[in-house]
Amino acid sequence: MRFGGGRGQALAKAVGLKNGKNPDIVDATAGLGRDAFLLASLGSHVTLIERNEKMHGFLKDGLDKADKAGGVYSEIISRMVLIYGDAKDLLPSLNPEVILVDPMHPPRSKSAQVKKEMRQIREIVGTDPDAHELMKIALNVAKSRVVLKWPLRAEPIENIIAPSYQIAGKSTRYDVFMRGQKLNSSG
Repeated sequence: MRFGGGRGQALAKAVGLKNGKNPDIVDATAGLGRDAFLLASLGSHVTLIERNEKMHGFLKDGLDKADKAGGVYSEIISRMVLIYGDAKDLLPSLNPEVILVDPMHPPRSKSAQVKKEMRQIREIVGTDPDAHELMKIALNVAKSRVVLKWPLRAEPIENIIAPSYQIAGKSTRYDVFMRGQKLNSSG
């Protein structure tokens, strides 16, 4: 929101925000809720799922504070619903149109450290060794598309089909899997 870009941003394009369409989105790995907040600020209804209790608490507190701030923030928060639990268990019952998956990214091969904020998040939530399982479930239950937010130069998650297309940014790419694709035989 602060940096502008609106529906022209890579994430907005990846989830299908175009021509006035505001799909219902499930952010299966909510983290700090930044992506979900951006998508809600652009008009989508977003269900956020966070399985780490401490991170869920931080996110709930932040959403409550934003709602109490009123005005535009309260309006945005009204389009967001936070759920505590494991997305692998919850996704099948949510019947999601679009699923956003942003698991903890693999360790970088570069010597430069990731931002302090991301290091702190990793300390809280650890790694996501089950990211491929979450992707398999997401690919099987999404009605429209699954969007994987992944480092630009990282190898794809193993045993997952190739994306329908990718949207690349400076350091991140969005792998977009359109509905109708199923897992390959090794998945």
